[in-house]
Amino acid sequence: MSNNTNPPVSPNAKSELAGTDTLDRGNTNAKVESLETFRSDATGEALRTNQGVKISDNQNTLKVGARGPSLLEDFIMREKITHFDHERIPERIVHARGTAAHGYFQTYENHSALSKAEFLRDPGKKTPVFVRFSTVQGPRGSGDTVRDVRGFAVKFYTGEGNYDLVGNNMPVFFIQDAIKFPDFVHAVKPEPHNEIPTGGSAHDTFWDFVSLVPESAHMVLWTMSDRAIPKSLRSMQGFGIHTFRMINTEGKSSFVKFHWKPKYGTCSLVWDEAQKLAGKDTDFHRRDLWESIEMGDYPEWELGVQIVAEEDEHKFDFDLLDPTKIIPEELVPVTPLGKMVLNRNPDNYFAETEQVAFCPGHVVPGIDFSNDPLLQGRLFSYTDTQISRLGGPNFHEIPINRPVSPNHNNQRDAQHRTTIDKGRASYEPNSIDGGWPKETPAGPQDGGFETYPERVEAHKVRERSPSFGDHFSQATLFFNSMSEHEKEHIIAAYSFELGKVEREYIRARQVNEILANIDLTLAQRVAANLGLPAPSAPTVQAQSTGKLTVDKSPLLSQANLLPADIASRKVAILVANGVDDKAVATMKAALEAEGAHAKVLGPTSAPVKTASGASLAVDASMEGLPSVAFDAVFIPGGDASIQALSGDGVALHYVLEAYKHLKAIAYAGDAQKLIDLLRLEADAGLLAVSDSASFKAFFTAIQQHRVWAREPKAKAIPA
Repeated sequence: MSNNTNPPVSPNAKSELAGTDTLDRGNTNAKVESLETFRSDATGEALRTNQGVKISDNQNTLKVGARGPSLLEDFIMREKITHFDHERIPERIVHARGTAAHGYFQTYENHSALSKAEFLRDPGKKTPVFVRFSTVQGPRGSGDTVRDVRGFAVKFYTGEGNYDLVGNNMPVFFIQDAIKFPDFVHAVKPEPHNEIPTGGSAHDTFWDFVSLVPESAHMVLWTMSDRAIPKSLRSMQGFGIHTFRMINTEGKSSFVKFHWKPKYGTCSLVWDEAQKLAGKDTDFHRRDLWESIEMGDYPEWELGVQIVAEEDEHKFDFDLLDPTKIIPEELVPVTPLGKMVLNRNPDNYFAETEQVAFCPGHVVPGIDFSNDPLLQGRLFSYTDTQISRLGGPNFHEIPINRPVSPNHNNQRDAQHRTTIDKGRASYEPNSIDGGWPKETPAGPQDGGFETYPERVEAHKVRERSPSFGDHFSQATLFFNSMSEHEKEHIIAAYSFELGKVEREYIRARQVNEILANIDLTLAQRVAANLGLPAPSAPTVQAQSTGKLTVDKSPLLSQANLLPADIASRKVAILVANGVDDKAVATMKAALEAEGAHAKVLGPTSAPVKTASGASLAVDASMEGLPSVAFDAVFIPGGDASIQALSGDGVALHYVLEAYKHLKAIAYAGDAQKLIDLLRLEADAGLLAVSDSASFKAFFTAIQQHRVWAREPKAKAIPA
């Protein structure tokens, strides 16, 4: 008897599929497959649960009303996400490649009027934190600098228990309902037939999915922007994504969105640089974080929240519960709460970074949830995942996950139990052990957790709220808020990614049905780059709601998020025998005074002799530390040194590559000859310097991160 319970495939199924999929290779293995009844072809079949029940709605979680909380009784959502959570052992399914650090959070003042959370009330207290950064798509062995979303997860070890703020470096997400999360991840992961590509979204299944799911348009645009290739983990913003609640000491609730703003500014790599770093230093981001902490350049972020009073929930032209939407800061400014500093590296990667377990459901009194349907599913999914990945329900006993507050709850036994519980009663209530542990009353004095008593009255439905129906206006807002060079990078990113898609109809669908509804010029430019007919009009007409909105939000552009100085920036100083040692010393001292770091690089790792006859130690060779590892370059004078560098292909490439990547380059004295040899045109970032007084313009160029005006010229330089 066959163990294949699926009904027989329609005889026309293969030919029908071939008509819509240009890559169908025919049924060449039909004879083999007929003998292997464990193989399954879904063509022509109904979507069913694992128990064979036909599914009528695979798009929406069961909720109390269209905007109400999700229901635990939704067996379809639970089955789907449970299976998804356990699909990889033991590596994380998503966010597998990560790096982390210890530090502390310190509130600026007593915020009890906003939240009764203890860690937000005492400005004299430092709350320990552990922060893990990660890429989403690739496995543990993938590269740091791929185009991808970055995870930004913070565990606060508060006196009231652990609080996990689990977010990303982008404020929105691809989907609106958690039931679609397995579909999204399956689509973005390497394709199942060949496990390609690793760590990237430039392939058919991802673009097939997002072109069919318009709610993804806003997030995909962020992912095609420079935000997806950050310069460093220290220069990323972080976001809680969802709308949460904060409850104050009087029981009053406010809606909040969380923001992490980095002290070192928000900036990114350029695409060619990101690709080269993926090959030259796979660990570029984790190395930078580690070395910065070791050198005392402690990464720092300011935590802030956008606060919306309950009575203002519906005043915007978007729904606060929609995770594909932001609240523009022009409508609701970010209120600073405190700062986070990372000042200690882990002692053991596996024990800490790999075993740390985050969950959005780990909250403390004063913080609560909204009915965002993506958040509601995450509250279940994360804990479920840890049970599989970390070997059972006792993952909270692993040292990195242990709260600093006491932990007594009558839970005993199971895999990897390390606590030795005393007493005979493992139930509540009991009298044998004096009734302990006991419940704690709710309230600001006692501290027992109390869920906010939101009133909900509606029918149980599988339905998407109509207020979630606008998929393009905020994507348009994001694109309109970009600087010109950022817009060009977005166009290039879509062109590159879609150029990797083999099926033309997927490319055309993304251009005509998604991009044309975001910005017609964007769609037309990408179409031209792909050799597709250009769309002439959007397919969806924008409709005004008459509620609060903005057309442009400058703070969405990284061009407006630069740091105030050049602290922690890295400058390469290129030297050879005969170099002007005074120029080297003067520049190093000037950079050190600014909090920046200089590395002296020679043709090899051997010391060089200076023009004065002294020996000058170098930090590395130019091949060992390529230009992509630095923010700027300085070429000191010395006739013999410049002659040597001018005849060295590695040195010439070094300067050309830094120029192509729009970095600040300063040169002194005889180094003018090398600049002339390379035929480089002077600009705001290619500067002749003579002494410390003339360094100011060079430092200003470094602080600006890139010389964007150079980009059109730099494109003509070979990669």
